[in-house]
Amino acid sequence: MSARPVLVRAAACAALLFGTAVAAPPAAAAAPTPVHETVTVDPTGRIAGDGTVTLSGTYSCLGVSGPVLVGSSVHPGTGGTRYGVGGTLAVCDGETRTWENTGRVPAAVLKAGTVDVEATLTELRPADGMLLPVFHAVQQREVTLVRG
Repeated sequence: MSARPVLVRAAACAALLFGTAVAAPPAAAAAPTPVHETVTVDPTGRIAGDGTVTLSGTYSCLGVSGPVLVGSSVHPGTGGTRYGVGGTLAVCDGETRTWENTGRVPAAVLKAGTVDVEATLTELRPADGMLLPVFHAVQQREVTLVRG
């Protein structure tokens, strides 16, 4: 894979994180090979009384050269802070697999109800002695947190 599609994807993912728009690459650029990598977020998550949040979904990836993580975060709808909710090491064999992340968010921040959740499928690709993040898939959606 050339550097251009990776940079375009990384910029698009960063734009999603920061809520800005990214222009599509020029039409003259070669179209990247279709990517069959996905990450989904289930419509319902769980929250315990102590603020422990559990989120889940599915992912699929193939053809990676470094470790891949399924990360998730939650935004309560007020303020600009997103709270990380764990991470899962992915198995990238082309199969659709499930993920489940658990993390603790300050109990006063989240309550049962609707929140914004984002999941990312991120490879840590070795390059010149460093591990660089390469975003393979992202999904953002509203999730209903239920007590449990």
